[in-house]
Amino acid sequence: MAISNANPNVRLEHDLLGEKHLPVDAYYGIQTQRALENFKISGVTMQFFPEFIEALAEVKKASTLANYDLGFLSDEVKNAIVAACDEIIAGKFHDQFKVDMIQGGAGTSTNMNANEVIANRALEIMGHKKGDYDHCHPNNHVNMSQSTNDAYPTALKIALIKSKSRLLMELVALINSFRRKGEQYQHVIKMGRTQLQDAVPMTMGQTFEAYAVTLEEEIDRIESNTNLFLEVNLGGTAIGTGINTSPNYARLVIAHLRDVSGFKVVKAKNLIEATQDTGAFIMFSSAVKRLAIKLSKICNDLRLLSSGPRTGFNEINLPPMQPGSSIMPGKVNPVIPEVVNQIAFRVMGNDLTVNMAVEAGQLELNAFEPIIGHCLFESVNILRNGMQTLRTKCIDGITVNEKRCWDMVKNSIGIVTALNPVLGYEICTALSKEALANDRSIYDLVLEQNLLSQDELDKVLSPENMIRPQLKANK
Repeated sequence: MAISNANPNVRLEHDLLGEKHLPVDAYYGIQTQRALENFKISGVTMQFFPEFIEALAEVKKASTLANYDLGFLSDEVKNAIVAACDEIIAGKFHDQFKVDMIQGGAGTSTNMNANEVIANRALEIMGHKKGDYDHCHPNNHVNMSQSTNDAYPTALKIALIKSKSRLLMELVALINSFRRKGEQYQHVIKMGRTQLQDAVPMTMGQTFEAYAVTLEEEIDRIESNTNLFLEVNLGGTAIGTGINTSPNYARLVIAHLRDVSGFKVVKAKNLIEATQDTGAFIMFSSAVKRLAIKLSKICNDLRLLSSGPRTGFNEINLPPMQPGSSIMPGKVNPVIPEVVNQIAFRVMGNDLTVNMAVEAGQLELNAFEPIIGHCLFESVNILRNGMQTLRTKCIDGITVNEKRCWDMVKNSIGIVTALNPVLGYEICTALSKEALANDRSIYDLVLEQNLLSQDELDKVLSPENMIRPQLKANK
C-alpha cells in the first residue's frame, strides 16, 4: 500500500490485474473497487441485508479462531481479526459492504469485500494504516483455510436462518390478529361460498379462524426447511476436497461456528457434494412461496368480501387508508390487500429464479448463488414487511356489516341445504328452482307451502344449527 503523492486522499493498492486508487479512508480494498465498477446491476447491495454481513463476519471469526488453534495465526493478528469481526457483528462498518448482490464470480466479490473490510479494520486495531497488508492480509490471514465456495454459502445459510426468525415473528403476529378478529365476530352468521356461488351458512368468526389456521401451518414448514441450512460445507474450500487446510480444520471451524452463531451447524457428510448442491435453497424458497400464495389467497378474499360497497359483497369493511381515485370522488380501494398480492407475485417470481439458478449449477460448483441469495433475502424481507403492513393497516381494523351478512343468509338459496335433512332432497330442489325462477326467498316459500311452522323453520335455521354437525339418527 502507498499513499498517492498526487492526492493524499487516496491510497494505491494492487492485485492480479494491476493497480487502483481507493479513498484513503475506505475499509474495502481493490477487489471490492473492481466489483463496484463491474457490477452496477440492481442497486441492491449487501447493506440491504445486515444479517448477511453479520453472518460473513461470523464465518470469518470462526475460521480465524480455528486457524489460531492450529497455530497458523499469532495472538496479535487473531485478536485484531476477531475484534474487527465482533464490531461488524454488532452493526459497525456495514456501510463499507458496497458490492451489488447480483454479481458474477459465485460470490467472490462479496467474500473479498468482507475480507478487505475485516483486514483493514484489524490493521487499524493493531496500529497500522489501511492497506498495509504485510501485517494482516485479506487473503493470507482473513481468508485463511477458506474459499469463496465454502465461506459464501455458509454465510448465506446462517443469514437466512437469522432472517427466518424475524419472518416468523411477523407471521405469528398476523395469525394472532386473525384469531382475535375471529373471536370478535364469532356470533355473526354469513353465507359461505364455493366457486363464488352460495353454499351453506357459517360464521364470520369461522372465516377469520380458518385464515389463522392456514397460516399457522406455515410455521412448521418454514422451520423444517430452514433446518436444512444447518448442514454447511465450511472446510471444503474450493471444491470440497479441503485443499489448503489442516486435517483438523473442518472439525474445529464447525465447532467455533456453532459457538459464534449460536446455531447447531454441522459439517456436511460429503463436502464435494455439498459444495455443488444447492437443493436446500429450493426447499426454503418453496416454503416461502407457499406462505406468499396463502397470503395472496386471503387478500383476494378480503377484496371480495369488502367489495362494493353498494354493488358488491359488502360483508366487511377494510380500514380506509387513502383516496382511491384521481377521478372518482368517494372511491376507496383495498390498497393493503393489493400490495400483499403484488408481494406474492414477486415472491413467486423469485422462487422460479431460485429454481433456475439451482438447476444451472455445473460440475463442482454452482456459480449462481448470488442471485439465489438476492432472491431469498428479498422474498423474506418483503413478506415480513407485507405481513406487518397487512396486520397493522388492515386486519386489526376490519369491521363486519352484521345486518348485511344476515340478510344475505336469509335471502340465499344456500340455506336450503340446511333444510335438506328435514324436507328431503326432492322438495328442497323444487324450492330452490321456484325461488330462483320467481326471485323469492326459501324462507318465505317454506312458510307459504306449510312445509314447516315458523318456529320449526327458525329452529332449523338458527345459527347454532347451521354452523356445526347436528344430524341425529332416528332409531
